[in-house]
Amino acid sequence: MSCGEFEGYERQYCELSANLSKACIDNVAAPLNGELKKQKKSEIKEGIEEGEALIRKMDLDARSLQPDLKAVLLAKVREYKADLNNIKREVKKIISADLNPSSARDELLESTMTNAMMKASADHRERERLMISTERLNKSSDRINDSRGTMLETEDLGISILQDLHSQRQSLLHTHDTVTLSLSC
Repeated sequence: MSCGEFEGYERQYCELSANLSKACIDNVAAPLNGELKKQKKSEIKEGIEEGEALIRKMDLDARSLQPDLKAVLLAKVREYKADLNNIKREVKKIISADLNPSSARDELLESTMTNAMMKASADHRERERLMISTERLNKSSDRINDSRGTMLETEDLGISILQDLHSQRQSLLHTHDTVTLSLSC
């Protein structure tokens, strides 16, 4: 599994959520009757089921990732579950709105505005979390690069020392050969 799959599910869910919210608002703004109303309710119900399936996929995908990324993505999943629950509540209000259509319409529009503000706030928090994670990742990358540089410097120093030792060995062997030759003569 990859974060890319999660992002694909996330995009699909965000589009679906926006469409469901719009459908709820449209249904309240222009109440429908008869067969058209049944069709719209059926479409909304299918959309909710699709949203639940996407959330399950995101949840499974997030749980298969590394712990640090997993925590961030599971927080998103919780926000999406809350968003979908809000949409479900709006749908229930629409269904029960037949008794008092104008007050239900006002309640739905007010809750939709509240949801939009909550979603914007959640998006802002998520952006902040992603920025912090990116900053941590960049710092870790910098530390790795610094460590790699230190390792290369140490390797160069080790090679230099080995070359010096080799040179000294050659010098000692030459001196030994010279001393041995002079003693044998």
